[in-house]
Amino acid sequence: MATRKKTKARTKRRKAPARRPALRSKAIKRARKPAPKAAVRRASPKAAKRKVIRPRALKPPQPAAPAERPAPGARIGVVTHFYGEPSVAIMKLETGTLRVGDTIHIRGHTSDFSQQVASLQIEHAPVNEVGPDDDFGVKVVQPVREHDVVYKVIS
Repeated sequence: MATRKKTKARTKRRKAPARRPALRSKAIKRARKPAPKAAVRRASPKAAKRKVIRPRALKPPQPAAPAERPAPGARIGVVTHFYGEPSVAIMKLETGTLRVGDTIHIRGHTSDFSQQVASLQIEHAPVNEVGPDDDFGVKVVQPVREHDVVYKVIS
């Protein structure tokens, strides 16, 4: 049988303890001199005498701001959410009722249009009529924003 040769156990080398970095002497920063200010240019006394002061021309009166158009009907609700891909607006009805076939007018910061209600849905279920405090979905023909006001057009 072959005999195994015994090897000495090697001792691991110890790591030196971490040292603080040597403090570097900081160079003293010298304050920069501010840039010289440009001298104020004044008109010569002769030029000041030549200057003629003319009265300001009267501006023509500005037209008054366009008055906000009256509401197209009775306010019935407000848009609470808008889904762009299917172009569906979620609305909350505040007062009155809304049926399929009614005409609504939506007015807001970027939207101002009328359309006929083709379908109403509550919780993805089609309905023919919604009442006060109902949240419902309506397919819209143009993009709308949250907080746009919904009016029912009275014909």
